[in-house]
Amino acid sequence: MNLRNVAIIAHVDHGKTTLVDQLLAQSGVFRANEATTERAMDSNDQERERGITILAKCTSVLWNGKAGETRINIIDTPGHADFGGEVERILGMVDGCVLLVDAEEGVMPQTKFVLTKALKMGLRPILCINKVDRAHADPDRVHNAAFDLFAAIGATDEQLDFPHIYASGRAGWATLDLNQPSDNLAPLFDLIVDHVPAPKQVEKVSEPFQILNVLIESDPFLGRLLTGRIESGKAVPGMAIKALSRDGKTIEQGRITKVLAFRGLKRQPVDDAEAGDIVAIAGMSKATVADTLCALEVTEALPAQPIDPPTISMTVSVNDSPLAGREGDKVQSRVIRDRLLKEAEANVAIRVTETGGKDAFEVAGRGELQLGVLIENMRREGFELSISRPRVVYQTGENGERLEPIEDVVIDVDDEYTGVVIEKLSARKAELKDMGPSGAGKTRLTLKSPSRSLIGYQGEFLTDTRGSGVLNRVFSHYEPHKGAIEGRLKGVLVSNGDGETAAFALWNLEERGVMFVGAGEKTYQGMIIGENARWDDLDVNPMKAKQLNNIRASGKDEAVRLTPPRRPSLEQAIAYIEEDELVEVTPKSIRLRKQTLNPSFRKKRVRED
Repeated sequence: MNLRNVAIIAHVDHGKTTLVDQLLAQSGVFRANEATTERAMDSNDQERERGITILAKCTSVLWNGKAGETRINIIDTPGHADFGGEVERILGMVDGCVLLVDAEEGVMPQTKFVLTKALKMGLRPILCINKVDRAHADPDRVHNAAFDLFAAIGATDEQLDFPHIYASGRAGWATLDLNQPSDNLAPLFDLIVDHVPAPKQVEKVSEPFQILNVLIESDPFLGRLLTGRIESGKAVPGMAIKALSRDGKTIEQGRITKVLAFRGLKRQPVDDAEAGDIVAIAGMSKATVADTLCALEVTEALPAQPIDPPTISMTVSVNDSPLAGREGDKVQSRVIRDRLLKEAEANVAIRVTETGGKDAFEVAGRGELQLGVLIENMRREGFELSISRPRVVYQTGENGERLEPIEDVVIDVDDEYTGVVIEKLSARKAELKDMGPSGAGKTRLTLKSPSRSLIGYQGEFLTDTRGSGVLNRVFSHYEPHKGAIEGRLKGVLVSNGDGETAAFALWNLEERGVMFVGAGEKTYQGMIIGENARWDDLDVNPMKAKQLNNIRASGKDEAVRLTPPRRPSLEQAIAYIEEDELVEVTPKSIRLRKQTLNPSFRKKRVRED
């Protein structure tokens, strides 16, 4: 049987997972009576809620087309650059990729990010122009822009000679020529079989067994599952193997207890698997990502793809607020440490280090979204945490100068809001590179901006553009430090005591600014309850109830009507806080607070600084 390994890569929201749904359905993976779920590959709760792919996943289909029966292993990759660590590891398992580009939006920063990685590894690309049935689709413009991108990145002549195909992932059809309509994805299947080469590893079936581990999962019944492509030999249950680290040192020896191959959405045990196939192997307890599993006679490890370093870090510490321990059951630093180290083991783009204080840990990753997803997962598992403001990870140049990460930013915004966006980003040390119409009354801005100037900007951006703007960003390179960038322009309202908020007090405070809490909620000294309308912080009393006596009856005045509070989400809260503030995260609540709760100590610290 023929074998093909292919990855589907694209910018976030260009329709990868929806297209994979249709590929699965049309290849007969689902039985006629089997319920199919939308975005079947998004198995994680957060993936379903956010509508994005976070973890790379493998599936497999059988296609009986022009070239006979072929097994196609398809890998669905995340489109967001924050999860780029997943993409970089995954691409080593495949021989070709389908680059999906939206026929209306065209080439975006993350398209460039994933394509650069794919071309560097020598993969043969297929360009799939998706969503050609959209109202403002312009497939010819997108095709030309994609070719220019290939050339700019430095594609080889062979890679520049890429085939292209038009598709509508949602409607489930693909065609090589828009003048010849199609009602299925057969042209895409046949193009993958024709253009993507068979794995070279197939020729090494007779050599000793070797596989490079790319993904790690834990199964309650089988233990640790290590996924990768078999580089040589055969994997058979019961076979003795060992694990080698990158530098060739033996980590452990053991036996393969199960070999699981991908068959549709399920993993099925198989009696043996040959070189070239993508499988999951159970039986090892210490081996991790980038380690080589191999036969006992092998002495050299397989080369592993280096991963880009993290650019953003934050401090995760024990929740020490007066309300700690009331909503979560995992509050000790030891439990938090174990969970963070477990995450860093499975996700190579995250780095965890212990700080001087034993109750705090420095967690570095690719961006605010990646760290936000990790904190949200921990919160759902019952953890209580305190989170600091994200900071960029600086590097030192050859001359000892301080370097900071720079990002490529592409913004699509209604024409009338371009002025305010350029003004705000210029004040944050961003440089405008290009500006032009992108159709439908929108302008596309291309900028180069320091990463730290984008921390906390997303909320302000949505307010300035009335929610209509779309901001896409991706890490580009390091440059010398750009100097001070002004932070939040407004101060906060801070509670001056412990207790429950009163509607009467909040009603009186509304003229001071925007509230983050409603009436009847627990508060404590040092907790941030709202945003001040002015630039400075203000200590207020949100618990002051209306004085009742026999002259002023309780029903005399009109009923108190409060404006609904602005409750920040986890990502908004992390981006909003300043250096002297923390986000308190529990399974039920997200609260903002000052690092030093007592106002007298707080003022003393400011004087000392």
